[in-house]
Amino acid sequence: MSLRGLRGATTVEVDTREAILARTKELLAEMFARNQVDKEHLVSILFTATADIHGAFPAAAAREMGLGDVPLMCAQELEIINGTPQCIRVLAHIETLKSRQELRHVYLWGAKDLRDDLPE
Repeated sequence: MSLRGLRGATTVEVDTREAILARTKELLAEMFARNQVDKEHLVSILFTATADIHGAFPAAAAREMGLGDVPLMCAQELEIINGTPQCIRVLAHIETLKSRQELRHVYLWGAKDLRDDLPE
């Protein structure tokens, strides 16, 4: 097993707790499904959100998914001119047998254009 970083991002149309939690859960579920990650593979998860997100901590979605015993951290994303608004980014540290090239990072909704160079 190797320690790897698995990336993902999504956006919300409205800054509400419900929207933030729903999109974060969708993102995490897709990241884990595409890469055959289960809870025991998770080392920690770092979430960032752009400064225009105030409705909820994205980590609350992970806790609602049963990941409360996984170390979770939220931070504010850098404010970059012309950056993707209302964006939630995730870096999951996982233990896996997959190589870096085999990992499938996930970018959904308005975040799809952030990394169009990656395979689905």
